[in-house]
Amino acid sequence: MKLSIIIVNYNVRYFLQQCLQSVRRATAGLEAEVFVVDNNSSDGSTEMLRTLFPEVQLIANSENLGFSKANNQAIRKSRGEYVLLLNPDTVVEEETFRKVCGFMDRHQDAGGLGVHMIDGKGHFLPESKRGLPTPAVAFFKISGLSALFPKSKTFGRYHLGFLDEHETQEVDVLSGAFMLLRRSTLDKTGLLDEDYFMYGEDIDLSYRITKAGYKNYYYPGTRIIHYKGESTKKSSVNYVFVFYKAMVIFARKHFAPGGAALFAALINVAIWLRAGLSIISRFAGRLWLPLADGLLIYLGMIAIKNYWSINQQVALYPPFFMNVVVPVYILVWIAAAYLSGGYDRPVRISRMIRGLLTGTVVILVGYALLPEQLRFSRALILFGTAWASLSVTLTRLALHLTGWRKFRFADSIRKRLLVAGDADEAQRILSLMMVSGNTSTFVGFAAEKGDANGKEHPLASHYLGSPDALADMISMYEINEVIFCGKNHSSADIIAQMLKIGRPDVEIKIAPPESLFIIGSNSIHEKGDLYFVDVPSINNPVNKRNKRLFDVGMSLLLLLLSPVLFLFIDHKSGFFINIFRVLGGKISWVGRDPLKDRNFSGLKHGVLSPSMLAGAAGEDSHTRERLNILYAKDFNVTNDLKLVWANFRSLGQP
Repeated sequence: MKLSIIIVNYNVRYFLQQCLQSVRRATAGLEAEVFVVDNNSSDGSTEMLRTLFPEVQLIANSENLGFSKANNQAIRKSRGEYVLLLNPDTVVEEETFRKVCGFMDRHQDAGGLGVHMIDGKGHFLPESKRGLPTPAVAFFKISGLSALFPKSKTFGRYHLGFLDEHETQEVDVLSGAFMLLRRSTLDKTGLLDEDYFMYGEDIDLSYRITKAGYKNYYYPGTRIIHYKGESTKKSSVNYVFVFYKAMVIFARKHFAPGGAALFAALINVAIWLRAGLSIISRFAGRLWLPLADGLLIYLGMIAIKNYWSINQQVALYPPFFMNVVVPVYILVWIAAAYLSGGYDRPVRISRMIRGLLTGTVVILVGYALLPEQLRFSRALILFGTAWASLSVTLTRLALHLTGWRKFRFADSIRKRLLVAGDADEAQRILSLMMVSGNTSTFVGFAAEKGDANGKEHPLASHYLGSPDALADMISMYEINEVIFCGKNHSSADIIAQMLKIGRPDVEIKIAPPESLFIIGSNSIHEKGDLYFVDVPSINNPVNKRNKRLFDVGMSLLLLLLSPVLFLFIDHKSGFFINIFRVLGGKISWVGRDPLKDRNFSGLKHGVLSPSMLAGAAGEDSHTRERLNILYAKDFNVTNDLKLVWANFRSLGQP
C-alpha cells in the first residue's frame, strides 16, 4: 500500500463530501486507502459517507476525541508507506498525491511534507510554511512585529515570509491541514501527542521529525484549497485560549526549564491580551451602530425638548426626564428596531423604521398606564420618533456612500453571477440557488463551444465564451461572483483559475457534481457563503431571533404558571428540566427528534417535534424527516405556539 489518507471530521458534512470527491479523483489508479474518523458529528456526516463513499473506511466515535486521538486511531489501522493527515475542508488537485509521493520517494531524508495552500478566494495561506515557535518567534508574533515585517528574517520567522512561496524549501513546521508523513518516520518519532486536543499537535510532531534526523519540506509543486483561513480562527476567543495553551504544552515538553518558563509567561500574557482584544472587538463590532444611533437620538431629543419648552411655553422639564425617561424611550426604540431586523445585514431602512414605529406604540401604551406626574408629553414622543427615523436614515445613507466597514444597503449588493460550466450545469445551479433563496443576478455561463448545448437550450443566449477568457469576462461584465462546476472542471483547473483571477472583490464558489450544495467560503464557519437546497428559513437571522425569543418567553411563562400546570403535566420532573435546558439554549420547545432524525442546520433537538403538528408522530423516519425539512423551510412562531398549546401535557417528556 503506497498511501493512507486520514481525515478527521466533526460536523462539516458538505465540506467533507467535496473533499472526498476530490480525493476520489486524485487516488484513481493509485494504491491508496482512505479513512474518515468521525468525532460524533450530528449533521448526517456518517450517513452521507456510507451512502456516497462506501470505499471509505469509517471510524465512528461516540464522542469528540479531538484531532490527535482521532488521527492516531486511523494511523494504527493504516497500511500505507506514506500517511497523509488531511483536513475535511480541503480540495486537492488530481495529481496531488502522485506528486507528493514521488517527491518523498526521491528525497529519502524527508520525514514530512506540506504543500502550497490557498483559501477560498485563491489567496496564498502563509501557514503553508512555518518556523518553530521559539520564545523569540512567539514574542515577535504576539507583539505584531511579524505582521509589520513579514519578509524579515528576524521578525518574520513564524510564517517564514522571507522564503519564496513558489520554491521548494526546508521548513520547521508542517500544517496539520495537509501533512504527509513517512511511515518509517512515524515508527521512530511516535504518533501525534494526545495531550493536544486541537492545535499544536502538528508543531509538536514536526519538531520531533527534525529531532529524529529527518527534514520537513514545503513543496509548491501541487496546490490545495483550504477553506478554514487563519483570519477566521483568530476572531474566536475559544481559538485564542486553545491555540496558545497548546503552545504552552509544547514549550514545557521541548524547551529547557528556563526557556519554557519564559515562553509560558509570554503565552499567558498573549492569551489574556488577545482574548480581551477579541472580546472588545466583537462587542464593538456589534454595538457601535446602536450606540451611535442612541447618542444621535438623545442629542436630537435635547434640541426638541428645548424647542418645545420655549415655543409652547411649557415649564422646564425636570432633569429626571432627560436622565431617565428619554434613555428609556431610546432603549425601547433600539430594542424594537433590533427585533425587527433593523441591525441585520444586508441593511434595509424599512426594517429600522418599522422597529422604531413599533417601539413608539409600546412607549405610548406604557405612557398611558403611567401616573400623571410621569406623563410628560406625547408630542415629544412623536417628535422623537420622527427625529429617530430621520437620524438613522441619514446615518445609514452616509455609511453607505462612504462604504465604511463595508456598509451597504441590501439593494446595492446584489451579486452579478457567472457560472463556469456547461449550460445544463448552469441551469441546475440556478435552480439550486433559487430554492435556497439566493438573489444573485445571473449574467451568463462560460464553457467550451462544444458544451454550450446549441441554440435550443434555454440558456443559450447567456453563453459568454470560453473559460480561458474568464478573467476578461469578470472585468467586462462586472462579475463579483463566480461558481465553478465540478462536473466540467478539474480541481487543478479550478485552483489555477482562482489564482489567475486573484481579485478580493470576486466571490468564488464550487458546485460539486450532482450535489445539492455549493461551497464558496473562506471558512467553514461562514455559512453565509454556502448555498444549500435545504437551507431552511429558520437560518434567517430574524427567524432565529424570533424562535429564541419564543423559547425564552415560553419558558418564563411556563415557569410562572408551573404551580397550576404541574398538576396536568405527564412527566413532572422532566418539565422543569426541559424549562431550564431551553433557557440555556441546549434544546428548543419545538425541534427535531433528538433520537432518530438527522440534524438540519439551525434546527435544534426539540421537546416537541414537527411530526406532532402534522399528526404523523408514529410514521416512519423518512416521513418525519420530510416534515422536519418543511418545518424548517416554513418556520413560523405561530406553528410553535399551536404545537405547545395542543401538547402541553407532553412538555415534560425526555
